[in-house]
Amino acid sequence: MNIIDKNFKDILDIINNSSIEDIFIHIKQKYLEVSKETRKSIEKFLNSFKYWGDLDFENDIYEELHNRAINLKEHINDISWLYYQLNDYRSKRVLFGILNYWYNNDFKALDLAYEKNYNQYFDLDILKCNKDELFVDVGAYTGDTIQSYIDNYGQYKKIYAYEITTKNIEIMKNYLKNYSNIIYKDNAISNSHSIYYLYNNEISSSANKIEKNGNIKVYSTTLDSDIEEKITLIKMDIEGSEEKALLGSINHIKNDTPKLLISVYHNHHDIWKIPFLIYSINCNYNFYLRCYGNKYYPTEIVFMAIPK
Repeated sequence: MNIIDKNFKDILDIINNSSIEDIFIHIKQKYLEVSKETRKSIEKFLNSFKYWGDLDFENDIYEELHNRAINLKEHINDISWLYYQLNDYRSKRVLFGILNYWYNNDFKALDLAYEKNYNQYFDLDILKCNKDELFVDVGAYTGDTIQSYIDNYGQYKKIYAYEITTKNIEIMKNYLKNYSNIIYKDNAISNSHSIYYLYNNEISSSANKIEKNGNIKVYSTTLDSDIEEKITLIKMDIEGSEEKALLGSINHIKNDTPKLLISVYHNHHDIWKIPFLIYSINCNYNFYLRCYGNKYYPTEIVFMAIPK
């Protein structure tokens, strides 16, 4: 057994033998050992995006820490399942770093987990692309990921760019105006055809998401109904709506086995739930994890499902 396996197993054993309350007390104690300045920075970030729960040590609010404890205790077997499904030790180090951060608020293991060699999504060691790619970018923002794809691979057959924010679409069209065969779509991708409303995040339009109430209408569709061609590559970063979008892509995942690059950091459960969902749809994949976020909180975590 190597050191990563041993460290991972040690935390699993502790969590399996602890109650939710014991886990929460431990996480809180470790959090309060972090410097006050760092805690303020973490809380400013967390409370701006509202994905994981509120955290405010000055007012004794520890919802985010308690949510961590619940997820760890109730789903430690799911996290363990994912660990042993991962196809390389880089991925296992990422998962251990996240788990160790959630339980011990340890920045060192998290820092070691960050990908420093390749651009986000495009790990050239495991993701191979060619001139026949039909790339679907769900949550295309202003076209930064599409540009990165082109910079890294330089060839494709067609690209579909889905983005729900009108201003971002306009910026993206101008940014990518020199490239052909890019289809711009203003639909949300989900598991049904519905009407949603745009919620504008004040911090960044990259965090805009859809809700059931609001003023700006957004029409959702599914990838299965919207694209008839064979899809070879799907990237999703849609603020926690990835599960529904994957459910609306079941036929493509079953029949096409596209390469999948899925964000799994917008809550405490997508990191194990999304891989299990994909595995249940099509088990003909190798699984990887990469992390591209900051050193103080595990964000920009990408689950990669690559056809065997």
